[in-house]
Amino acid sequence: MRALFAWCALLLACGGLLHCAEAAKARHLKWEVGHMFWSPDCEEKVLIGINGQFPGPTIRAKAGDTIVVELKNGLHTEGVVIHWHGIGTPWADGTAAISQCAINPEETFTYRFVVDKPGTYFYHGHYGMQRAAGLYGSLIVDVADGEEEPFKYDGELNLLLSDWYHDSIYNQMVGLSSSPMRWIGEPQSLLINGRGQFNCSLAAAHTPGTKQCTAGGNRHCAPVILPVQPNKTYRLRIASTTSLASLNLAIGNHKLTVVEADGNYVEPFVVDDMDIYSGDSYSVLLTTDQDPSSNYWVSIGVRGRAPKTAPALALLNYRPNRGFKLPAIAPPNANALQHNVSEVHPWHLHGHDFWVLGYGEGAYRGDAADAARLNLANPPLRNTAVIFPYGWTALRFVADNPGVWAFHCHIEPHLHMGMGVIFAEAIDRVGKVPKEAVSCGATATALMNGDHL
Repeated sequence: MRALFAWCALLLACGGLLHCAEAAKARHLKWEVGHMFWSPDCEEKVLIGINGQFPGPTIRAKAGDTIVVELKNGLHTEGVVIHWHGIGTPWADGTAAISQCAINPEETFTYRFVVDKPGTYFYHGHYGMQRAAGLYGSLIVDVADGEEEPFKYDGELNLLLSDWYHDSIYNQMVGLSSSPMRWIGEPQSLLINGRGQFNCSLAAAHTPGTKQCTAGGNRHCAPVILPVQPNKTYRLRIASTTSLASLNLAIGNHKLTVVEADGNYVEPFVVDDMDIYSGDSYSVLLTTDQDPSSNYWVSIGVRGRAPKTAPALALLNYRPNRGFKLPAIAPPNANALQHNVSEVHPWHLHGHDFWVLGYGEGAYRGDAADAARLNLANPPLRNTAVIFPYGWTALRFVADNPGVWAFHCHIEPHLHMGMGVIFAEAIDRVGKVPKEAVSCGATATALMNGDHL
């Protein structure tokens, strides 16, 4: 429904159907999901990729465009679905057993949805723990033709952040379902754009006891280099699809100006570093105003957990310096790991954005003290919000998108163990259900002679 409203608004803004048909485009993609050998952190493992690629292909579109993805399941022993994180179309939401049947092996399903507003998004598998096996990629929506962003920049860089386990998701799922439960432990490495280094560091000179990573090495795990020109402003699009880890991002000697969160513009504010939770996406502006004869660390470290996973490092490469001219100073957040005894839970709502009204410690009582903590004037609009240990978070959203929507913790093992609920919203107004969305088992047989329920 939200996409429909946006489409109608686009029609009015464009001045008529003919003009809108010219402005918006249908972007057709043909994907096959399959297992493949890969070395994300220089240790070869089996992961799930798309068209032989990890991370999956980046989707780039303009607001108002229709995305059409013809997805074939090349996994031989299990189903698959794809969730378009931050996009709210009921029959293309990609939630197995909620909005659609899982796509069976060797079968094809066509996702069709409108990207109704610009922003930084991503997509990922939403069946079993396939996201933790590498099934994810970036989805970037630019402003529509004739529109402008509320901020200026000279170039753009993309950072897709994730964590990586050497143990397969199948071993992890069996352990989580066992009695007694076998916890999955900490990830072996962190990845930037699908690349990391296990058991070594680019900054070994600043981390005693760690061996130096080779500058080149395996092309699957070669460190990410972000090329920039001096005295320019760059938009960094950042998204976290981690299975477990909460992260902190810092770039040596550089300030970050946050301008977008979860596809929504925010009043710009400046930070030295930023915490990023699983399911979050941001745009930040970075001005390359430092010594142009040096390169600078881009550092991603774990927040809120025991320090068992080393930070991931990339290089901000001031041209024309060599790409592997390593900075002489230590990474900015290499020692930023914390020791906490409880969990941080980032909760994600499908099909909607919500206002984050406030946070507090202990149980929410709804009394005057709690009410005083609520921001009812200008709360941020997000689709993912964190619940801190031993605390509460207050959210508010408008139920304006009929459908059946998941609301869950975005930590993969937590969701696997059941940390989520389903909102059945105005289902009497959903309308006709596409046959392909529920075509599995006995239902598929019943629908063979009809297009809709």
